[in-house]
Amino acid sequence: MKNYTKIKDISNLSETIKNAILLKMNPFEFQDLGKHKTLVMLFFNSSLRTRLSTEKAAKNLGMDVMILNVNDAWNLEFEDGTIMNMDKSEHIKDAAQVISQYADVIAVRAFPTLQDKAKDESEYVLNNFKKYATVPIVNMESATAHPLQALADAITVTELTEKAKPKVVLSWAPHPKALPQAVPNSFVEMMQDLEVDLTITHPEGYELSEEITKNTVVNHNQEEALKDADFVYVKNWSSYRDYGKVLSQDENWMMTKAKLGHAKFMHCLPVRRNVIVEDAVLDSEQSVVIHQANNRTYAAQVVLKEILETL
Repeated sequence: MKNYTKIKDISNLSETIKNAILLKMNPFEFQDLGKHKTLVMLFFNSSLRTRLSTEKAAKNLGMDVMILNVNDAWNLEFEDGTIMNMDKSEHIKDAAQVISQYADVIAVRAFPTLQDKAKDESEYVLNNFKKYATVPIVNMESATAHPLQALADAITVTELTEKAKPKVVLSWAPHPKALPQAVPNSFVEMMQDLEVDLTITHPEGYELSEEITKNTVVNHNQEEALKDADFVYVKNWSSYRDYGKVLSQDENWMMTKAKLGHAKFMHCLPVRRNVIVEDAVLDSEQSVVIHQANNRTYAAQVVLKEILETL
């Protein structure tokens, strides 16, 4: 693996999941692999799980870690040919090459504007680092994707499923803010590569990009979609069609014990209790969100291991 910016960078998903589970059983088995190697983590946005789990994963492999909140540094310019006489002090061309001298791997986290669809879909932050950096790049969530989270989700489903082909439902839920499509996008793409029966349910107007959903079943009737589910992944996202807009805050879409049935409850966290999901679900034995969060470490660790093995 040369980079991990998208799910398709995984050449053999089942093998990668198996190796992640083995790392979970013995996280320090390859603690010399990253010796004298440095991971630089760049955060254009806040983070809790991604930041801590990725740092832990790197240290489990023996890597040194440096972290920069980019908003605490120079404002970066991403447009080529710009006359930099405004608020941007450094161009990505220079910054990426400089950081590459300090790092063996660069990990980047940058959210979308949710205002300019074309700009967000260009992945201008992530792709400019790929273009100008001279070391591998890892996506810690970008404008349209969160492949590390999706890999942790795949590990979780693989570990906990009791069926050869479980029914997995991705359900929209209300939220007071406009949120990106990155997590649902990557979850859908990842589940399409697993042996699962996937259904997406959301109010009309919240359709994800057809390039993501492809032939996946979409049902606007939440309770009907949830019938006989084995795993229910609940997540809010803003409208893709009316880009970045909150079209509905229908409280009836909140996940409840009654709707969940016997399924396991999944969420990437953080989660707004009693808005996205009621306490009775989160605090029940059916909730696997903490298990899921723990797998963030081993998702990141198996990715870094595969990258280090190519250096």
